[in-house]
Parts: sequence; structure tokens; C-alpha cells
Amino acid sequence: MTRAAAETDVPIAPAFTVDGEPLAFVPGQTLAAALVASGRVAWRTTRGGQRPRGVFCGIGVCYDCLVTVDGRRGQRACLVRARAGMAVTTGEGDDD
Repeated sequence: MTRAAAETDVPIAPAFTVDGEPLAFVPGQTLAAALVASGRVAWRTTRGGQRPRGVFCGIGVCYDCLVTVDGRRGQRACLVRARAGMAVTTGEGDDD
């Protein structure tokens, strides 16, 4: 097998961007699952007290995991399935 053939046989993990940085994910993962799998357990802070927040309930009830997805604010990362090429931003203001 040639080197070029071997390189093309390696599957390339799909990725989306989080605050401008690429993040690979497993197809079927939610944004929250991909973030936690990458070691990121908090990605925003509360308006009052600036306390860190990430996944809490994991089923869309608590709103602790809010992110902005492709310009749409207030999306629950535990409910949104990751798609290649999506742009995710985190941080303050996602709970407005």
C-alpha cells in the first residue's frame, strides 16, 4: 500500500468550532457530550456571581449548558446534536 493510500484510509473525525477552536466529535454526540469528552466541564458563568456552569441535568431541563450555535443564542448544549462545521460560542450572555 502506498503512503497516499494509507493516509486516505484513516477516518477523519468530524469537527465543529468552539470559540474559534476546532473540536472533534463522535457522530451522534450532543455538543455537551463533545465538550465534556474534550475535558471541558464548564463553558459559561452565571450573570450573578460569575459561577461556572456546564452540564448539570443533561436532559434539557435546567438551562445550565447554554451556548450560542450558528448565531442562535440560548441553545441547550445537552440537546443539540453536533454537526460538522457548526460554530459554537460560549460564555457570558448566553442566558439572556
